[in-house]
Amino acid sequence: MTTPPAGTPPVPPDAFGPSAPIRVLIAEDEAHLGTILEQFLVARGFRVTTVRDGMRALDLMRLEQFDVALLDIVMPGLDGLDVLRQVREDPFPPEVIIITGNATIETAIAALKLGAYDFLSKPYRMAEIEALVRRAWEKRVLTRDNARLQTLQSRAANAARGGAAPTFVTQYAPLLAVLSLIERVAPSSSPVLITGESGTGKDLVARLLHHWSGRSHAPFVDLNCAALAEQGLETELFGVERGAFPGAERRIIGLLELATGGTLYLDNVADLDLRLQAKLLRALETGSFYRVGGTQKVDVDVRIIASSTRDLGRMVAAGDFRDDFLHRINTMRIQLPSLRERITDVPLLAEHFLGILGGPTPPRLSGEAVAVLERYRWPGNVRELRNVIERAALLSSNGVIEARDLPLGVDIGAAARATPAQVMTLAELERRHIESVLQRTGWHQGRASEILGISPKTLYRKIREFGFKRPERPEGGAA
Repeated sequence: MTTPPAGTPPVPPDAFGPSAPIRVLIAEDEAHLGTILEQFLVARGFRVTTVRDGMRALDLMRLEQFDVALLDIVMPGLDGLDVLRQVREDPFPPEVIIITGNATIETAIAALKLGAYDFLSKPYRMAEIEALVRRAWEKRVLTRDNARLQTLQSRAANAARGGAAPTFVTQYAPLLAVLSLIERVAPSSSPVLITGESGTGKDLVARLLHHWSGRSHAPFVDLNCAALAEQGLETELFGVERGAFPGAERRIIGLLELATGGTLYLDNVADLDLRLQAKLLRALETGSFYRVGGTQKVDVDVRIIASSTRDLGRMVAAGDFRDDFLHRINTMRIQLPSLRERITDVPLLAEHFLGILGGPTPPRLSGEAVAVLERYRWPGNVRELRNVIERAALLSSNGVIEARDLPLGVDIGAAARATPAQVMTLAELERRHIESVLQRTGWHQGRASEILGISPKTLYRKIREFGFKRPERPEGGAA
């Protein structure tokens, strides 16, 4: 492989921008012709690998990613058409240009039918080769972008997410300072770790970092690490090659590859097991990885944003999280306050959610209802507040949300008369609230976790932590 001359920009991993050197494979059995062509293309900023036979060309195309392959028809072992015929079976092969010194109409037609981008006869002009390679590369870029776009659109539809720019509503001075920090950090490509309780807006911060970055034109891809088991996480992150295991009938592109040029957001990164942390760390440090069951190296260039509700430093000390991986994702850390710390934001957020969820004529909050919202401790934070407002808007009558429409267990009179000794601890408030929601939903943990604004996995952990027991059904009861 020939290294580009001094001054040629390095290849951004798996980049398809106009400044990225095009990766070209030349398969030419005439050594002097191959050398001349290689030197010409390298001098013009291409990254070039040259081989002398068809079998070696085929092996390399299945080990590395090339944008364009220039294949001579007459070569030892496999000829150019044989290589083309086999490589076209791969899911994302390079664009192939067939070169021959014995051109016939039949040969040209055969090459094009097999999927060659074009056909070139010797002797050829070097400028003609360069123009043809660039056009073939442009076609490959369009093909790759279209495949990515279809996958991302499918994910977006399944997630039912809106495409509007994220909005962070606050008047709390410390949080306004955090937003200022986010705006300063966003333009870099450095990893960011966002910490805070569940429901505090970590997802919004990740989207803001992407929106304000130089990668905003590229994909924002998110993965909830708490939602899948280890094997599912590995295939979701790294993708799968066809035939990697029973049932893998086609190649699946992983989220790491889909996020190329953009941002990969790892929500609940604490749930990523140690083996996958090591594999992801290596991919980030080397800029490449292998799909599950794959032998072809995939280049990648992503910005990592991670979030966690747990203390990763303590997890490192306990041996449950890799120290080197934490250093890799913790270049910049952003800590979000809980909603009970920014209680002055509660009325502002409630009005904001009413404007979004309350229909064409949103109901208003009564003074007593606002007092209830401000007294409550919000263990589920902003996510729980949104869910409460959405339910209240549906239950309200006469265009007014009253305190009775907010089943939060807060007695304004009793709360006002409470002495410090009578005030419940946060843990007790959380325990009572979770227990109340479980009872109201008949212990349907999916609905309960949605109302609480926490993941089913977190709710399960809380049930164990507080020692809750599911009530037994009476004999003959409904299933």
